[in-house]
Amino acid sequence: MNLSRLFIERPVATLMLVLAMALFGALAYKQLPINDLPQVDFPTLRISASLPGANPETMANTVATPLERQLSTVQGIESMSSSSSQGSTNITLQFELSRDIDAAAQDVQTAIAQAARNLPDGMDPPQLRKINPSDSPILYLALSAERLPLTQLDAVADSVVAQRLSTLSGVAQVLVFGSQKYALRLYLDPAKLLARGLTFADVVTAVQAANANLPSGTLDGATRAYTVKAPVALANGKDFGEVIVAYRDGAAVRVRDLGRAEDSVENDKARTWYNGTRAIVLAVQRQPGANTVEVADRIRAMLPRIEAELPDGVTLQVHSDRSRFVRDSLHEVNFTMVLALVLVILVIFAFLHNLRATLIAALVLPSSLLGTFAFMHLAGYSLNNLSLMAIILAIGFVVDDAIVVIENIARHLDMGKTRMQAAIDGAGEIGFTVVSMTVSLAAVFLPILFMGGILGRLFQEFAVSIGVAVLLSGVVSLTLTPMLCARGLKHEALNNPLSRGFDRGFNAFRDWYGDTLRASMRHRGAMLLLSVAVLGAMLWLAGQVKQGFIPRVDSGMIFGGVQYPEGIPFEELSKRQEKLAALVQGHPAVEGLMSSAGQRGGGVTGGNVGRLVIRLTPRDTRESADTVIEELRDLTRRVPGVSVFFQNPASINLGAMSSSSDYQLTLTSGNFEHLKNASAEVEKALQTVPLIVDVNSDLELRNPELRVVLDPLEAARLGIDTRQVQQTLYDALGGRRISEIYGTSDQYTVSVKALPEAQLDPAVIGQLPIRTVSGGLTRLDAVARVEAGVGPISVQHYGQQTAVTLSFSLAPGVSLNEALEAARSAAVAVLPADVTAQFSGSAEKFQESTVALPLLLLFTVIVIYMVLAVLYEHLGHPLTILTALPLAGFGALLVLLLADEELNIFSFVGIILLVGLVKKNGIMMIDFALTRQRAGMSAEDAIVEACLVRLRPIMMTTFAAIFATLPIAIGFGTGGEARRPLGIAVIGGLVFSQFLTLYITPTFYVSMARMEDWLSRRSRIRAARRAW
Repeated sequence: MNLSRLFIERPVATLMLVLAMALFGALAYKQLPINDLPQVDFPTLRISASLPGANPETMANTVATPLERQLSTVQGIESMSSSSSQGSTNITLQFELSRDIDAAAQDVQTAIAQAARNLPDGMDPPQLRKINPSDSPILYLALSAERLPLTQLDAVADSVVAQRLSTLSGVAQVLVFGSQKYALRLYLDPAKLLARGLTFADVVTAVQAANANLPSGTLDGATRAYTVKAPVALANGKDFGEVIVAYRDGAAVRVRDLGRAEDSVENDKARTWYNGTRAIVLAVQRQPGANTVEVADRIRAMLPRIEAELPDGVTLQVHSDRSRFVRDSLHEVNFTMVLALVLVILVIFAFLHNLRATLIAALVLPSSLLGTFAFMHLAGYSLNNLSLMAIILAIGFVVDDAIVVIENIARHLDMGKTRMQAAIDGAGEIGFTVVSMTVSLAAVFLPILFMGGILGRLFQEFAVSIGVAVLLSGVVSLTLTPMLCARGLKHEALNNPLSRGFDRGFNAFRDWYGDTLRASMRHRGAMLLLSVAVLGAMLWLAGQVKQGFIPRVDSGMIFGGVQYPEGIPFEELSKRQEKLAALVQGHPAVEGLMSSAGQRGGGVTGGNVGRLVIRLTPRDTRESADTVIEELRDLTRRVPGVSVFFQNPASINLGAMSSSSDYQLTLTSGNFEHLKNASAEVEKALQTVPLIVDVNSDLELRNPELRVVLDPLEAARLGIDTRQVQQTLYDALGGRRISEIYGTSDQYTVSVKALPEAQLDPAVIGQLPIRTVSGGLTRLDAVARVEAGVGPISVQHYGQQTAVTLSFSLAPGVSLNEALEAARSAAVAVLPADVTAQFSGSAEKFQESTVALPLLLLFTVIVIYMVLAVLYEHLGHPLTILTALPLAGFGALLVLLLADEELNIFSFVGIILLVGLVKKNGIMMIDFALTRQRAGMSAEDAIVEACLVRLRPIMMTTFAAIFATLPIAIGFGTGGEARRPLGIAVIGGLVFSQFLTLYITPTFYVSMARMEDWLSRRSRIRAARRAW
């Protein structure tokens, strides 16, 4: 059956079908969203709960534990972790990728409601929100002012900038760093309270009564109805200062007589600077699947209108714009694609020496690639580094089918046939070969579609895009290509000396190859032993090549986590953070710097932490980001009393746990004391491992504490209970929110606390007034004593157990698998039996990939074998075709080792791609040899003739694939370092396998044929004996 005859005989219909495919593809290309990577949504929920004044252990025991116990009943949770610090608890739930996030949110909300009865009284309901750890902000904006107070600047940031940006299509949310929202603080002097016979609770009651905001109703009069307005609520510090708390000796005692009412901010333990100036920083996140470039363009278009509405002296600056990296990266990918296209066309022309044949082959490229864009649009895919890299790789082998068809038609044309007859006969003869190559190559990517987890989601667009391009190229090669050959292909004489020289050289090479091939046939045993040796060498090399996971790219951004000693006063922390920021900003590669005190990445706050978000100068003016990080590490190590952990942010974050370093080792135990001791030992052990750097622990136990110990006898005598003591401490030191100010556009909190100057002496705790059962007043030190100690600055849980997470990064040039194994061995050597250790985040996913990727490769080979067995209706021929796989694997690993590149998920995909590429040579040989064998030739003569006749298309297809991949291997421009390992693996595998396949595959074919003949003879002899 000749599949191409119908299309050859109906040229107009064929042309219109291909043009329609190209037209729809061009329209789809303009509508495809542009992003850095495919959209991978992790179903992740974060629960935030606050209880101001509560210490970390109280938050962990009374808030985190009841919530975790109830949340553990929710279906589909992959991991559950929590962090409890002073006054706050954050619980992060990461679900299986198949779990619907909206349904999970409903289940979690139900669990929170059920756990509410076990939470502390008076606590606000926990807040639930969806997060996506893999989706970092696309834009950072810094808002600063010369004269405007920070509270008013915060109002401008919230009501003008953030709200306007939130209305834009594609914007998911706007996060605020360094928020300075207005709040009123009532600072009371314990000595004045005691002198007037009052307690903190008396002031709280008076303020709450004076600042009530209740409805007053209406009055229905005889002739009209009246709306009744109650006394106006308090509005500012002056109003609150006039509140009467009590009367003493006939005189009113007001709040201002007991302390002061101060206009302040809601969170006075967080500050942010931009390039050394106090600022409010806004981080804009896009909606899932939104076009990063378009969203950033909309925001930038909106900025001039927002700036026009800002008060005088307020400046709005763009700190970083991720869309620029995405745009530059995709620009380089597009350049690489055009370069690959030109190189492939030159390769075709070099072998064919025929301009018409070259143009016919080249037409396969736009038609199949544009058709792929149309399918990507229908599937909801985006233009990203992976999908476009698939298109670049496809350029190298979508022309293979057309090359094979054109070369065969040209061979029939040289026999003296007319163009029409040559096209019909040539396409018909080669049709099965093209179908075999196309289907088997597309089948290479089928296992990726069934691959679960993050890797399956990440490479789904890659696999589908390249698979569709291959299938479309096969269709075009059997329809448009023979139709154009029937009407435009003709034999052209080699008129130029370059073509004649190339042809003479190729013919000489073919003759030499024929002689050496026949010689190798006489030493089939040695050739088979060579293939076995290459297989063993490939397995050995797999353990020698550096291993990595998701490659890092130089996006022009560096994140820094800063850690100060526990118990540091916030003012001192702020001064040190400013000095550290000035030191970092002095580096010549730093162009812009956002610095925060009291908060770090992931929304984590703390009394001894800070954060740096560094924008680097353009790439052509500095060293790589990793080199700059090493220089900044050396620079900040000289600063005493501070630890700084720099990170080159990953393209995609794989864990919901926030960390200052790239990889995490989590320790869990039911015994907190054992866990504390074990974590200290493990941290020391990891610091001795030379393969890792920046080792740090989230367990900090030296936070200064003052423990109030109640005297039960004296307390009972005075009628004072534990709850009353706790409430007194909370009122005086917890920053308790006692009321609200209702503004026209927002609400502002009112809190109470002891005077800051009174808190300078820890003895103030004993001076706090507390009421006895008789109504009298006494000091707290009459019923309790204060003991100094230390405790944790935060308490972590992982899987409902107390946990400690140790984070670390790799030393430069170190293999990830070696570093993780060294870290695991060092940890296991010092761990007690009741403490377990497991990797989390990226380290955990890497370990999973070391099992999943080899299985994926094995499954791919099995699928290819099954497809070829179906196509050839034979069990032996697929084995012959697949003999090239170990050769390609050896070449890929060898070149990766020589180039000092790592075997990561990109280069591993390149090896999987080689499975589809190198078996094409075997298909072309075997298909032709089988045809000659059926005509009566021996297996050896048939395979030798097949190798010689098919040598030109074999060389053409291989060189086309090599030159198409060459720009990727060189790694042009922005993001090129991430693509380079894939290109190197493909080129190394093709070059090495190309040479040996020309000998090993024919040798194996003859050996299999002789074995088949021997088995057939034995079968006939046995049948004859049974008949006898």
